[in-house]
Amino acid sequence: MTWQVITGDCLEVMPTLADSSVDLILTDPPYYKVKNLPWDRQWDTPAKFLEWLDAVLAEFYRVLKPNGSLYLFASPRMAARVEVLTGERFNVLNHIVWNKDGGTRANQASKETLRAFFGDSERIIFAEHYGADGYAKGEAGYTAKCDELRGFVFEPLRAYLDGERQRAGVSKEDINEALGFRRLGGMAGRHYFSVSQWWLPTAEHYERMRQAMSRLNHGGEYLRREYEYLRREYEDLRREYEDLRREYEDLRRPFSVTADVPYTDVWTFPTVQAYPGKHPAEKPQALLRHIIAASSKPGAVVLDAFAGSGSTGIAARDLGRDFIGIEKDNTWADYARERIAKAAEQARQLELIP
Repeated sequence: MTWQVITGDCLEVMPTLADSSVDLILTDPPYYKVKNLPWDRQWDTPAKFLEWLDAVLAEFYRVLKPNGSLYLFASPRMAARVEVLTGERFNVLNHIVWNKDGGTRANQASKETLRAFFGDSERIIFAEHYGADGYAKGEAGYTAKCDELRGFVFEPLRAYLDGERQRAGVSKEDINEALGFRRLGGMAGRHYFSVSQWWLPTAEHYERMRQAMSRLNHGGEYLRREYEYLRREYEDLRREYEDLRREYEDLRRPFSVTADVPYTDVWTFPTVQAYPGKHPAEKPQALLRHIIAASSKPGAVVLDAFAGSGSTGIAARDLGRDFIGIEKDNTWADYARERIAKAAEQARQLELIP
């Protein structure tokens, strides 16, 4: 696995990254006036903050692969506006609520002075490119490739059936009517003769097509091959199709969760407890690992444009992903490199223990 933490402003560093070069963006940008620190209070108004964030999202759009995923942390107060802004460039899949400590801090708060419900959560916007399974960023995606492959592999059978239909002098509309498909107000005809999304007729439909062609052609005998022969040929081609389709799996946006991990849009992970050197916005390893495992494959490239102390890099490296971190603050960038290198060395030492 390779990793790097680049010191610099993400809006200056990201333009140096290649188009469509990142599989997963997992990042925690400033929230806007949540932390009493300069990096979270550099904008005078929410509008200025959102203008800056939109420029960041534009670079995310460019570097994220067509089948990539974006996870963007946000504060509860700004999450709605951040989600709407993200939706202008990406297809938002989930607005995830991270329940941080199950109400412990809320029970300690002065409820009478809050004048609102205690904020005990953060939000994560989960998004993909529009058309990720079809045509994302102008590139053919998983669904498009499978449709294209289906048409290529099964074309001989489709051409045979359509050729016999034409030889019989029967229209597609006549066949649909004979099969009980209604053109208006009911079922649409199956793709038995068209290249797009072609299907093999069922045995019942095949027989009814034979009868319809014979009847409509005044007793002529068409569709010479028996259905069982066609079906066996179809099964051979289907196996070929499935083998080729599996080669296209890499085109599909990775997503893998099980009942053993959170698979709803409400997550409960404890926050990182205080320790010497803790970043003020550090996220727990369990949460970061959950996202990386769910939305990327081993060998994928993970980008954190606001790397902080390098927690995302540690999780990515431990899970066998390559990592690119960007951090504006020199001190934190150095510390991130130190932490990731230390974690990598500890993992290496563990591998040497029999």
